[in-house]
Amino acid sequence: MKKLVIGILTGAVLLGSATFVAAESNANGIFNFEEMQPFIEEMHPSLSQEQQEEMFNNCHGENGMMQNNTGFRDMMNNL
Repeated sequence: MKKLVIGILTGAVLLGSATFVAAESNANGIFNFEEMQPFIEEMHPSLSQEQQEEMFNNCHGENGMMQNNTGFRDMMNNL
């Protein structure tokens, strides 16, 4: 019985902390342009740095189209 209680409490703590980390990272934005710039450069080498940053902000900035909007989720699979 003691092992069962310890197991349940451990699971609850792990699940709670994982949920907190996920919520915190989504609220503050997990992406920033400086970290993503090498990948953007690789995918879009013809764009200037200003164009890359504008594209990033349109997608991931405040009110960007990829901000927890379920309408755009998996949009590449619908092509």
